[in-house]
Amino acid sequence: MTWTWIYQNEDGSPSASLPPEAVMTSFPTQADAEEYIGQTWEELLAGGVQAVTLYKADHEVYGPMSLKPAE
Repeated sequence: MTWTWIYQNEDGSPSASLPPEAVMTSFPTQADAEEYIGQTWEELLAGGVQAVTLYKADHEVYGPMSLKPAE
């Protein structure tokens, strides 16, 4: 079973700011997926990604989750 982040614009549509291979990145565990976002969220936000949604296989786990810092 793989865990996958979907990178999104503010309106929830897939982000076109990243190369196609980066739009969906798979991880072996939820912890690995969450660690990746924890390490790269600022870079993703600077690259135009506004939110992310986590999937386990084809089931949505949570999201969209904004990458913008809380005000």
